[in-house]
Amino acid sequence: MLVAERYEKIVSLVNDRGSIRVSELSDLCQVTEETIRRDLDRLEQAGRLRRSHGGAVSVKDTVVHPEIPYAVREITNADEKKRIALEAIKRIQPKDRILLDASSTAWYMATDVPDVALTVLTNSIKVATELSSKEKIEVISTGGILAQRSLSFVGPLAERSLDAYHVDKVFLSCKGVHLDRGISESNELQARIKERMIGMADEVILLADSSKFGVQAFTHVADLSEVDVIITDRRMPQETINQLEDRGITVVIV
Repeated sequence: MLVAERYEKIVSLVNDRGSIRVSELSDLCQVTEETIRRDLDRLEQAGRLRRSHGGAVSVKDTVVHPEIPYAVREITNADEKKRIALEAIKRIQPKDRILLDASSTAWYMATDVPDVALTVLTNSIKVATELSSKEKIEVISTGGILAQRSLSFVGPLAERSLDAYHVDKVFLSCKGVHLDRGISESNELQARIKERMIGMADEVILLADSSKFGVQAFTHVADLSEVDVIITDRRMPQETINQLEDRGITVVIV
């Protein structure tokens, strides 16, 4: 296969599937993973796809999809989110370095987390404000472009600021969790920063109520293989739980 033909095949596969991993492209194109990574770098420079952690995602028909306003997210499935947040707090140990995203569930965590020695990195104004009254917790904010609906910092500055840190645990939510398509978000900016968050943590803990499962939102964030723990609610179907656990993911039901 000529290089130009391989490029076209890669772009076609990415566009058809929405996202694809380097290892799979390597098998389909019958070249090494290193060759595929170089191909993806060149194709990203040409604007034909976007690199992701471990693969590539499509940029076909990319638009910025509106986020749900924070005030709406805060009251949607609130009881489930509060239970998930309380369970997530149990996984935090004194002196941990943790990262909280700008989800309403992360804000519930910030509200109830005890005032113990912690370092918390966040891109959320609400989370940072909530933690500001807790004297033993060191809070680091990313800065960046303010997404007004979610009250979160996004964009290149926020992404670059994350590169300076490494955390023990990241707690994050998302718009959709699909067994085949992985984690997804409503728009590109939110997806990019959450992808960075996942790549900088020793342990990835996904906070997702059962309404998120089976949903494929607009922009791919990461494959489920990147997730260590999922905390969800009692409405999660047992079949889905079994499929997740078969993939080595710890599922906690609250």
